[in-house]
Amino acid sequence: MKKGRGRTSRIRRRKLFRSSESRGVNESYKPEFIELKRWLKNRKFEDPNLIPARFPGTGRGLMSKTSLREGQVIISLPESCLLTTDTVMRSYLGAYVAKWQPHPSPLLALCTFLVAEKHAGTRSPWKPYLEILPKAYTCPVCLEPEVVNLLPKPLKARAREQRTHVQEFFTSSRDFFSSLQPLFSEAVENIFSYRALLWAWCTVNTRAVYMKLRRRQGFSAEPDTCALAPYLDLLNHSPDVQVKAAFNEETRCYEIRTVSSCRQHEEVFICYGPHDNQRLLLEYGFVSPRNPHACVYVSEDMLVKYLPSTDKQMNKKISILKDHGFIENLTFGWDGPSWRLLTALKLLCLEASEFTCWKKVLLGEIISDTNEKTSLDIAQKICHYFIEETNAVLQKVSHIKDKDVALVNQLTLVETLRTEELKILQASTELLHNLQTAFT
Repeated sequence: MKKGRGRTSRIRRRKLFRSSESRGVNESYKPEFIELKRWLKNRKFEDPNLIPARFPGTGRGLMSKTSLREGQVIISLPESCLLTTDTVMRSYLGAYVAKWQPHPSPLLALCTFLVAEKHAGTRSPWKPYLEILPKAYTCPVCLEPEVVNLLPKPLKARAREQRTHVQEFFTSSRDFFSSLQPLFSEAVENIFSYRALLWAWCTVNTRAVYMKLRRRQGFSAEPDTCALAPYLDLLNHSPDVQVKAAFNEETRCYEIRTVSSCRQHEEVFICYGPHDNQRLLLEYGFVSPRNPHACVYVSEDMLVKYLPSTDKQMNKKISILKDHGFIENLTFGWDGPSWRLLTALKLLCLEASEFTCWKKVLLGEIISDTNEKTSLDIAQKICHYFIEETNAVLQKVSHIKDKDVALVNQLTLVETLRTEELKILQASTELLHNLQTAFT
């Protein structure tokens, strides 16, 4: 037998292929990371465990230089490296923040500092950090309106709310920005533009870590809990990992501690929380493939779409669901329709003679085989509707991609979200079919 063609060789090649899929390309040699490393070293931080790298699927992240054991502290970032409202108040902006009325929010202070330091360019002591921050973001507030229209209905509504929120944030901050004119030779309207503030808002919203700071005078009553953590914020999210992250009051460092082990030369992840893909896209601008928390939301209008309009008790049923918190967070997941969704449908499908049993439905009791079957049938119809809608949107995305190259990256994000949701719906319709078979 020729060398390299046996069973052992095939197994070895498969292992190499699988490991190469998750193995990143070292980027620590790049000028921006060399500068960042030097800047961090001057602030008393050196990392023996991780290096910047680029990975297939997740993009830029951090790779383990050695095997990491369970419970190991993988990053311990000194307080001197953190960008917080304390940083702002110690800077040239501090006096302007302190005297402004009404008091600015901690978020406004951080955003203002980021915009001002980015404008300073090479004069900014934070330049090495600013250089590695994304130039643009993919949160829904940054997407083109025609791309937002392709999002699932619940996310589309929240995306529009997000855009309105940021626009109002900008409008309400303009007088404060004007007060900073003595600090700049250029007109502040050109420096603190909507586009600049949007970039800063997305930077804080997508990259800040939670760190409860002491309440200080000069700020509004909003919680002061955000800190930007250079280098640490290169860690990407995975729903499958667990870490412990917190500011250590004794060492005065922000620490990340692994709960599970990690092999050498693999990407090291943290978990932003048990978020579904719509939440991840809204808050962070990405979608996580094979996310166990992913789901498809069912709105109130979809809930009643296939119910008889002749049901005289429908308004009362809807009122009961609202009063008991059963009108929101109704979903299809990888394991089919959620218990909440099926419970809501069972209550809505109660016949007139069964209506007095609605409390038993909310407690999870079975009322009748007819009620069980009808609710499953309605769930299946809703699922089929979503499948058809999702396929139609995916076809539309493909069509627009061919016509508008400038939107390809944004459209790919929508495509990934919709494809993941289609997989969930296909799994759900199969599970519902199996449940329906029990009543035939």
